[in-house]
Amino acid sequence: MDANPILAELTRGNWVENIFRGAFAVVDADGSIIAASGDIERAVFPRSAIKSMQALPIFARDAEDKFHHSAEELALACSSHHGQDVHVAVASGLLARLGLSAADLECGAHAPTNAAAREALRASGGEPSPLHNNCSGKHSGMLSVALAMGVPTAGYVGREHEVQRAVRTAVETVIGEPLTEGKCGTDGCSIPTYAAPLRAFAYGFARMATGKGLPADYANAAQRLFDAATSHPHLVAGTGHSDTLIMQAFGGRVMQKIGAEGVQCGAIRDKGWGYAIKCDDGNTAASQAMLAGLLLAIADPDAAQRAVLEKFASQTIRSVRGADVGVLESRIAV
Repeated sequence: MDANPILAELTRGNWVENIFRGAFAVVDADGSIIAASGDIERAVFPRSAIKSMQALPIFARDAEDKFHHSAEELALACSSHHGQDVHVAVASGLLARLGLSAADLECGAHAPTNAAAREALRASGGEPSPLHNNCSGKHSGMLSVALAMGVPTAGYVGREHEVQRAVRTAVETVIGEPLTEGKCGTDGCSIPTYAAPLRAFAYGFARMATGKGLPADYANAAQRLFDAATSHPHLVAGTGHSDTLIMQAFGGRVMQKIGAEGVQCGAIRDKGWGYAIKCDDGNTAASQAMLAGLLLAIADPDAAQRAVLEKFASQTIRSVRGADVGVLESRIAV
């Protein structure tokens, strides 16, 4: 198998210190390839990049009709949030309305990702709870699905639980590919994750952006979820994160979501294009450089949008004393 192309490069001083290989696909809702590089048929775990797809059962299983999720709650369902106060408050509010609590979340607890929130929690003498987990919004949404379906909430993360069966069906429907037991693992937040071709995830985001080829309920749900996420980008990630800054800059035109191990997925909504990127070695900063380079090439950014993207496409490396010592740059060519 040929190696994937170099899509990002780190130079320290006057010498290339590291190269980052990967693949990307830009696909329209008919499945036509707009642009691509590398092995886009290789199956990858999408991880958190497809949380918007995993949130579709909120609508398909009538949780929305029963619990009337706010736009903020829908945005948080798509998020990998930083555990800031607003994130915790939105998750807590939905759980309270469901008659549940943080104890019902099966995602596990970790400290807030945001440094200021982490320090504030420590200073207050508090302990991290599942509400601070970056996946608590997704898990709160899944609990609402369980209640709407009339099935037990306990064990909702299990592969054979009715909630996870509904999630699997939703993702399969959107990406047009089967999710098989032969390519299955467990995500960091304990739910199942299935590998599928990188191209299929780009195709799925194009279909969610346009509704084309999707059942009417999924098409309407996808629009609601994308509208919620792009209207509340701070809830999708947090202060200073690429997902938040990019969606803020594009004002609803771009739906963007990071996943662990160097995955980036999203849609340029007005073009009806979906995209998916995988940095082979899982480096997050390199994947962000790849993402920014791709969006610079295909998203028709204005000056303000370009300024945001260029900060990620060309990232200054600094010493502990603050001196500029290198640069991590996108090498994507479209």
